Amino acid sequence: MAHLIVVGNEKGGAGKSTTAMHIATALSRMGHATGVIDLDLRQRSLARYIENRRATVAREGLDLPTPEVAELPKIGADQVAAGEHAIDRRFAEAIDRLDGVCAFTVIDCPGAHSRISQMAHSLADTLVTPLNDSFVDFDMLARMDPEGEEILGPSVYSEMVWAARQSRASAGMKPLDWIVMRNRIGAQHMINKAKIESAVERLAKRIGFRVGPGFGERVIFRELFPRGLTLLDLRDAGVRGLSLSGIAARAELRETVKSLKLPGVKVDF
Repeated sequence: MAHLIVVGNEKGGAGKSTTAMHIATALSRMGHATGVIDLDLRQRSLARYIENRRATVAREGLDLPTPEVAELPKIGADQVAAGEHAIDRRFAEAIDRLDGVCAFTVIDCPGAHSRISQMAHSLADTLVTPLNDSFVDFDMLARMDPEGEEILGPSVYSEMVWAARQSRASAGMKPLDWIVMRNRIGAQHMINKAKIESAVERLAKRIGFRVGPGFGERVIFRELFPRGLTLLDLRDAGVRGLSLSGIAARAELRETVKSLKLPGVKVDF
C-alpha cells in the first residue's frame, strides 16, 4: 500500500494546503510516484492548486513533475451497502485508485471536525499538523492556564488523534508518526513565542508527537498559488535569482521533508 501522509488539524489558516502541496511536489520531484486526495470538498484548495499547476504547464510549456489527483467519486444510493456510509465508500475508492500506482499519498483534511477527516487520521502512517505560532492555535492541541504556563489537558483534536492511534493498534497496523509543525514563526524574540515553544515541547512529551520545522511568514507562499508553483519550481519557471527570503523558505522546506523521515526518501534538493 502507499504510505499515507495526512495533513490535518481542526483550524483554518494554518497552511495545511500549502504544506500538503509542497510535500507532495517535493516527493514527485525526487522521483517518487505521489498522489493527493483533497478532503476539503467545499474549498478544494489543494485540488485547485494542482489545477493551477496543470494550467501553467500547458500554457507555458513547462515540464514540472506533478502529483496525481484522485477525486472522491460519486456514489449512487444503490451502490452503498446496508450500514455503510457513502462518504466512507467514496474515500476508500479514492485511496484504492492510487494504491499500487503511488508510493506516497498526501491527504489534505478540512479545517473542521468531520467523519471523513476522522477516517483519514485513523489511516495515516504519517500525520502532519501545521500550527500557527499562537495560543489560539495551540488551544487545538491542549488547554492552557490563563498565564500560558501550565497544560491543563488535551484538546478534542488531540483526543481524536489518540483514538486514531488506538484504532490502528487494535487493527494490528504500525504506529502513527505524528509531527507538529510550528508555522509562521516571527523573527523577533517575543515572550509569547518563547512560551509557545516551551508549551509545544512539553506537550510533545506528554501526548507523543514530534516537533518538526515549519514555514516562516513569507509573502512568496501567497504568490505561488495562482500559477500552481512551489518553491522547488521557480528555476524551471524562469526565476533566475531567489531572494534571501526565497532561499530561506527553500531551506525550511528541505528541513521539513527531512523531518518526516519517510521510508526510502533521501532528500536531495
